[in-house]
Amino acid sequence: MIGPHRKTSNALPRFVLACIAAMLAALVAACGTDYFEIPIETPIQPKLDVSPFQRVLVIGFVAGGTDDVDANQETVRLLRSQLRTKSSLKVIDADILPLIEVARDQSQQTPSDDSNGPRGEGSAPPRANANGNGAGVGERIQGVALPPNIKDEKDLEPYERLFANTAYWKRIGEEFQNPLIVTGTVLFTNRSTSGFVQRDQETFDSLGRRRVMPMRTYMERKGFILRPKFVFIDGRTGATMYSESYREEILYNAQQNTPALSSYFELMDRLVPNFLSALSSQKIRGTRVLLK
Repeated sequence: MIGPHRKTSNALPRFVLACIAAMLAALVAACGTDYFEIPIETPIQPKLDVSPFQRVLVIGFVAGGTDDVDANQETVRLLRSQLRTKSSLKVIDADILPLIEVARDQSQQTPSDDSNGPRGEGSAPPRANANGNGAGVGERIQGVALPPNIKDEKDLEPYERLFANTAYWKRIGEEFQNPLIVTGTVLFTNRSTSGFVQRDQETFDSLGRRRVMPMRTYMERKGFILRPKFVFIDGRTGATMYSESYREEILYNAQQNTPALSSYFELMDRLVPNFLSALSSQKIRGTRVLLK
């Protein structure tokens, strides 16, 4: 007995064929797609609102550390130069204040000296203290021991009372038409260290193939540490608007002789963008990959 004939086929189901076709199309499209990069800029808003100011005064810094670099003079000159080209504020050219001497004068003044002291010597008019008894600024900081030589951050700490003297900074602001005042501290010190460091060593095998192997080597190194603190003061009121501290370090081989001033500028180059970002909007540049 012969039953009905059954159709047979070796063809793959249609959905399998469709999947294979889609994969092939995607592969072809991927092989023929071009990639290209476009530059992008991301704006970053400034940390301070400087719209009330038309002028900026970089007046001076309490500086310490190595004697090979005058950190007060060099920092003021560098920041003024950067602000002239990268800020909308007009930079005031004025004598750089020796703030270490100003702080010492204020620490030695009595209330009577404080009220009658000449202008420009770090004196300030008397004002009431927290108890309202009319004590002057000189009395507030009188008796504070100021180290004669600033070698570390502990030596700097007593000098920072100067930035809280609002009467003094307000008078400075009045003399220069109420600008934004930039001041602070700068500590630039020597650094020596020794220990194991990892370095890449280049080798070539018998066939001339280059290989880079990490090696641990004992080294003695020397260099410098830069610790600046930037203090922004409102010249209209003498009050501190904002302050920020930084730390940068650079080390060289112990046999390498690098001038201290060169190291100072190399470290400041790392910090200047952070300083400028407090005053003006900055742009971060990068790239983005697009499909053509």
